[in-house]
Amino acid sequence: MRVYTVIFNKVTITTAGTDQDLFMFAPVANKPIVLLAAEIYNAGIAADAGDAQEEFLPITIIRGLATVGSGGTAPTPQAICENDTAASFTARVNDTTIAVVGAGTTEILYAGCLPTRPGIDKPLTEQQWLRCTAAKTRMVIRLDGTVTDDIVMSGTAWVGEEN
Repeated sequence: MRVYTVIFNKVTITTAGTDQDLFMFAPVANKPIVLLAAEIYNAGIAADAGDAQEEFLPITIIRGLATVGSGGTAPTPQAICENDTAASFTARVNDTTIAVVGAGTTEILYAGCLPTRPGIDKPLTEQQWLRCTAAKTRMVIRLDGTVTDDIVMSGTAWVGEEN
């Protein structure tokens, strides 16, 4: 399995938005992807990291979305091993218009909470790895709600691509 990182850095999440796809991964045929770990944290100034500003934001990981979101960017996944080939899967980050369900069925694989002060660091054991094939179309890590005040966040996802 080849491993890649997908990153967003110092992105402002605003009160004007609602749900937001922090990460989106779309595998290609015959190369399933595996979410190995994710880290999302407050990258704002010290004043934003205090107890009084802390929020607890709902997060879900969803598989089986038919359309891609928009409003974000499409970073290039970076290989952990410098000699690996480029990733076949595509990624997006910070889509303010979320990916939606098509004719198929979505599966919520994880529902949790993102505390904005300490953030989350979610390494997954092999038994917890979340897989997605081209048949399931896309997997997203979604912020399910609106922030109380604007917050600057950064994040990294480690994604494996099976041969």
